[in-house]
Amino acid sequence: MSTVPEPTAEVATLAERLHRHLEERGLTCAVAESLTGGLIGAHLTGVPGSSSTYRGGVVTYATDTKASLLGVPEDLLATEGAVHPEVALAMATGVRRLLGADFGVAVTGVAGPEPQDGKPVGTVYAAVAGPDGNATARHFRFTGDRGGIRYRTVEGALELLDSAVRGDVAGNTRS
Repeated sequence: MSTVPEPTAEVATLAERLHRHLEERGLTCAVAESLTGGLIGAHLTGVPGSSSTYRGGVVTYATDTKASLLGVPEDLLATEGAVHPEVALAMATGVRRLLGADFGVAVTGVAGPEPQDGKPVGTVYAAVAGPDGNATARHFRFTGDRGGIRYRTVEGALELLDSAVRGDVAGNTRS
């Protein structure tokens, strides 16, 4: 049985830095999580004062909830499955809209132990949607056990969101 690693100083620092960057700009974020099951939201809410920048999160672990709660097109899910960059983009856009946040970040992937939708274990897509309507997705290929893959997904998502807030990737107008 896989265990979830304890939070590292690196992830805590990422969450704190992201909160600071959001707060400095008067911006908010929301999270749509699949394989991480709420871990990203847990890290974001572990930062004191995070209620000023974190609107909330949605865990859409089952494929049908991605469509019903976040508006991911059912035909996309039927054609490509839940582990796909366009699904991650639709999730990020959907959670941003649903929770009224400036930024939405989403993750979907395969933590294992078995492949899903023809995708190998360790395949992860993270996406961020920003206030100007731009969005971007990133593909990650992680190795290790289920807990390690989930934890590295948290790191990747926080880094992607922080980059977007700072204007380094699509999703921000550099205000």
